[in-house]
Amino acid sequence: MLRRLKFNESQIFLIILGLILILVLLNKFCIEFLWFQEVDYLSVFLKKLFWQLLLGFSIGLFSLWFLLNNLSVAQRWKWVLYEKPKRYEKMIDGSIQPIEKPLIKSQFFEIRFPWLLILVGVMTIWLGLIILGYAQIIYRVWTPDYYLPNIKVSQSTPFSFLWLRQVGKDLITDGRKLAIVTTIIISVILSTKWTLRAISILLSSLFGLLFALNWEIILKFLNATLFNNIDPQFSKDISFYIFTIPFWQLLDTWIEGLLLTTIISVCLIYFLSADSLSQGKFLGLTREQLHHLCLLWGSLMALLALRHILERFQLVYSTTGIVYGASFTDIRVQQYVEIILSFIAIFASICFFWKAITGRNLLRKVFYPLSHKKSIILALIPIILYLGFMFFGILLRDSVQKIIVEPNELEKEKPYISRSISSTRTAFSLDKIEAKVFNPIGDITPQVLQNNELTINNISLWNSRPLLEANRQLQQIRLYYKFPDADVDRYPIKFQSQQQDDPFISEKQQIIIAARELDYTALPESARTWVNEHLVYTHGYGFTLSPVNLADEGGLPYYFVKDIGTAEEPGALRTSSKLVQQSIPISKPRIYFGELTNNYVITSTKVKEFDFPNGDENTYNIYDGTGGIAIGSPITRGLFATYLKDWQMLFNKDFTPQTKLLFRRNITERVRAIAPFLNYDQNPYLVAADISNETQISNNSKLFWILDAYTISDRYPYSDPGKFNFNYIRNSVKVVIDAYNGTVNFYIADEQDPIIQTWKKILPELFKPLAAMPKNLQIHLRYPEDFFRTQAEHLLTYHMIDPQVFYNREDQWQIPIEIYGNEQQEVKPYHLIMRLPEEPSEEFVLLQPYTPTSRPNLIGWLAARSDTPNYGKLLLYQFPKQQLVYGPNQLEALINQNPTISQQISLWNREGSKVLQGNLLIIPIEQSLLYVEPIYIVADQNGLPTLAKVIVIYDNQIVMEDTLKDSLEKIFGAV
Repeated sequence: MLRRLKFNESQIFLIILGLILILVLLNKFCIEFLWFQEVDYLSVFLKKLFWQLLLGFSIGLFSLWFLLNNLSVAQRWKWVLYEKPKRYEKMIDGSIQPIEKPLIKSQFFEIRFPWLLILVGVMTIWLGLIILGYAQIIYRVWTPDYYLPNIKVSQSTPFSFLWLRQVGKDLITDGRKLAIVTTIIISVILSTKWTLRAISILLSSLFGLLFALNWEIILKFLNATLFNNIDPQFSKDISFYIFTIPFWQLLDTWIEGLLLTTIISVCLIYFLSADSLSQGKFLGLTREQLHHLCLLWGSLMALLALRHILERFQLVYSTTGIVYGASFTDIRVQQYVEIILSFIAIFASICFFWKAITGRNLLRKVFYPLSHKKSIILALIPIILYLGFMFFGILLRDSVQKIIVEPNELEKEKPYISRSISSTRTAFSLDKIEAKVFNPIGDITPQVLQNNELTINNISLWNSRPLLEANRQLQQIRLYYKFPDADVDRYPIKFQSQQQDDPFISEKQQIIIAARELDYTALPESARTWVNEHLVYTHGYGFTLSPVNLADEGGLPYYFVKDIGTAEEPGALRTSSKLVQQSIPISKPRIYFGELTNNYVITSTKVKEFDFPNGDENTYNIYDGTGGIAIGSPITRGLFATYLKDWQMLFNKDFTPQTKLLFRRNITERVRAIAPFLNYDQNPYLVAADISNETQISNNSKLFWILDAYTISDRYPYSDPGKFNFNYIRNSVKVVIDAYNGTVNFYIADEQDPIIQTWKKILPELFKPLAAMPKNLQIHLRYPEDFFRTQAEHLLTYHMIDPQVFYNREDQWQIPIEIYGNEQQEVKPYHLIMRLPEEPSEEFVLLQPYTPTSRPNLIGWLAARSDTPNYGKLLLYQFPKQQLVYGPNQLEALINQNPTISQQISLWNREGSKVLQGNLLIIPIEQSLLYVEPIYIVADQNGLPTLAKVIVIYDNQIVMEDTLKDSLEKIFGAV
């Protein structure tokens, strides 16, 4: 006969809560499955999910079994004040009283009330800190920053002094965390058994989640690729530090937390047993309780021995010396301290295990005979020895540093300075920079300018900042269009030739391209309906493309490509000439995936999508791309309605069997969802290219986003991270995103990077070789700006190779200062099309000038090459130190001191406008330097910048004319 199951209210609540959680997880799985299937990376998702589930469940379940099993043992061996009476006796007065079984005599450690209360309070606070600490670790792993240079700092080693200080500080300053710990204290005292079981379940879940989120550490350890580079101290391949140590640290983090939680929980059960707080004392530890605790403490001390072994290797990240990495004191003192502490921990572990197995103290025979109280002290000798030597090691390290090292710092630290210089240069690819001498002789003539005509024709009179401001007033067309960014690139543009045999030539032209995206939030509030947001306003349209060297009438930007539609062909972007139209593929450039596409849209419905404005009317379109997930099925629609929390999807009558949903349309969010283990450049850039002859992609696809991705690490030995939170970086991947279809492709750009090779072993289906990228996209690859900026900043110090020069900072550099507008700012890297010294032809380069620290003169410039076959090569040109070369700050001073220029600027500033001084460009031409600075006028009424004048400086000559050509002719004559 079946019995009817009965549940109380709390059990029903937990069952309902569990079912809801299962349904939510199942819904998320289905959505992720459908989305990864759409982007054609389903195997990547399934492989990641398999390892996360395997690690999460195995670690979580083992942790739960270990904790509950130890709690069960503690419950069985805890003190019980009175056992159930089995016999009764009749007293003299005739009453019947039970015969009480006497308590078992404890071995030691009887505690009176005040100390018992303090001990219980400390242990429960520690338990709360463990929960908060692991929750914080998981939160940091769960919410990484994927952009450079804002990578989050690595979490401190759990249970270290820094970790305790960090968590303790958070506890004091954050009222919510303090409330959590207080609740734990009260709950443990009132209901020890059930509170500790609940904490065990919670922490086991956190342990499982910790491993699930760190699945990549496990797989990188199992698929590690050698760097073929040995660290100079421990003779380990760099892969040991990048892949192996993080794996052991992850295990250490888990096991140490597991053992500490178990020890504290077991101690709380023992110390609070037999109603000890009410009775006013803890009766002491029995033999069984001692056996249990010794086993746990022995395991913890063995783990501490492992941690000290790892800490010895981690000395290569030390910051105690004059440079980053292991210093004289670390190698001569601290590493031996770690070794001895490791041996002491092993000895303590053996003593605890011996006590647990035999019931006798391993040291008792040495100090026999001893009283009972003295034997207690004897049992604590291993821990006292461990703690004592730890503090002695700190004192010894500081003493050696103060007495021996600091008076002779250069002599003692010299070999370690060399290690840091070498490792830092290797980790940031500074060792691959080719250094040359640039001796400016000032011999520019009209003939030299003609020989460098392509360089002159690509001098940037416009940069992103004034052009974007002009675009927003001249090219937004409607209030819902936005230009989020503008990027520098180069295109081969056809021009008419003077040669009869070849009437048209194609020349490299530096341009600024800006995508015209749709920003739904810019619509009037009355128009922000559900239908408009998700069914009508679905995509941006077109782009502007401007040459950097030309201005239109009135000083406005000149556009090769602009507007939306012409009278002859509505929807086609307007081009400046038929030659430009032949040079730049345009078609109908709809942007469904971009930088502002943060909402999901639904296409192929009965409601037509807004395409572009056509005079006073609007033109509509229906999406025919390959992107999107079919939601014609009611089940699929219900899944997405639940996931997106949008119930209007269920009741809308405009859907058809062909209806598709496009979400994760923001390109950075899209690539992060596929490959979260990569870090990404802050600046994706748009490319117009026709690749229909090279791929099977629809002819509608003419716009693509290129996003640089990086492999980074903070574990490279001796490499100085500087102000960044990583000390190794490679631009290992180029990501291409189709702006129309949403297709994402990952191309390996640095085959020599061991980290990306490791990921290629893990996820071979994700990556393609760079040679597989369509050629019409390859010609638009640029040296990434974030990577270049990181290298340029490290080169300020790490161009010094000699340890003594490095120690004295005799040749420290800095980024020069310029005036932009009316404000001072560092000179940012800028692009040029130029012919590098001793090179046969012009190429697209990224350039950063340098000045010495505390001096304004120019000392050198770093150039990154972007054109094949020299893509990725860095050249450092240094000026002779005995020669004075004007830097940007000096040139700005010369400009402001020129009476003609300063008078004109003052006049403009008084006429209802303000002057905006543009970026000062330093342009190497053969063995000379030419300086160019555009001057913009911004009207107070509309804020529209117009190019007013161009300043050219050469060999102490300063001129300011209406155009660059006029300024050059005034200095050099007819050009």
